[in-house]
Amino acid sequence: MNHPIIIAGPCSAETQEQVRSAAGQLKDFRLPQIAGGGRISFFRCGIWKPRTRPGMFEGVGEAGLPWLTAIQEELGLPVCTEVASAHHVELVLKAGLQAVWIGARTTANPFLVEEIAKALEGTSLHVFVKNPISPDLNLWIGAVQRVLRYGPQHVYAIHRGFSDYHLGQLRNAPLWRVAIEFKVQMPEIPLLCDPSHLSGDTAFISELAQRALDLNFDGLMLEVHPRPCEALCDARQQLDPDSFKDLMCSLSWRRSSPSDDSLSEEKIIIDAIRTRIDVLDDDLVDILAQRMSLVDQIGQVKKRGGIGIIQIERWNTVSSRTRNLAAAKGLDDAFIEEVYKAIHQQSIRRQEKIIRE
Repeated sequence: MNHPIIIAGPCSAETQEQVRSAAGQLKDFRLPQIAGGGRISFFRCGIWKPRTRPGMFEGVGEAGLPWLTAIQEELGLPVCTEVASAHHVELVLKAGLQAVWIGARTTANPFLVEEIAKALEGTSLHVFVKNPISPDLNLWIGAVQRVLRYGPQHVYAIHRGFSDYHLGQLRNAPLWRVAIEFKVQMPEIPLLCDPSHLSGDTAFISELAQRALDLNFDGLMLEVHPRPCEALCDARQQLDPDSFKDLMCSLSWRRSSPSDDSLSEEKIIIDAIRTRIDVLDDDLVDILAQRMSLVDQIGQVKKRGGIGIIQIERWNTVSSRTRNLAAAKGLDDAFIEEVYKAIHQQSIRRQEKIIRE
């Protein structure tokens, strides 16, 4: 599929008129030329909505499938809807829709994912797997692997953020490092971002969407409702069609990789700098190995003297000293603290091993 992948449409199908209005206002839209100039990749619209509490709007269900089929057949927009069971998949296939997504609550349940994956076997559906509610990278990767095991040819992942009790302004914690690590471990799977669910409020969608593009995500999933103020769920995070179009035109679109031309200036410069980085990485690994060797020597002394491993005074001294050094070099305080915490934890593990031998 062409890059970028753009999925847009209302959170939920509420009425046939609302679905047709949203799709009708999106069908002729074209991305900026710098983003390929194409149409949206899929029209999204949920008919089964797994809600946190009973009594909330849980979608129109199977009754909405003919509305979505009509969008595909009459407006030519491929349609994507959420599935939370094998039965849902069977109904979607019968309706002839082209894509499904597996939501965050479903991704968290390996049994459900397995059932859905089996139902997808041998189909041509495009399958999008959202991250689970908790920041469990292995659970997310496992869900994608379960789907892949049954052979779908078009499988993608969607980063929609993680539930957290201390979020501040955003609905879900972005925890970009988890999404980046997913991309590192599964580089063959296109990764999209869902700024609507990340933000919970349209005021933050532009910033989050741009961050995703800057991090080389493969596309975006956005909620677009013809009249957001009347939406039956998630009204605050849904853009109206004009705001969606303005957003698409205001974003700074990035190429996924530098030029392949070995003589292009950007490739020559990037390759030269990366060579220098490779040399520094070699030095870093060598220095870390030397440091751990010294840590082992201290561990031997502690073992002979019956001294405890963790020395808080020493750690506070190292932590304070390295933060000051980092500040003098223009390095971020939180970054250097995270690096040295990792070094400290590894030092503790090595000395524990020495003492127990």
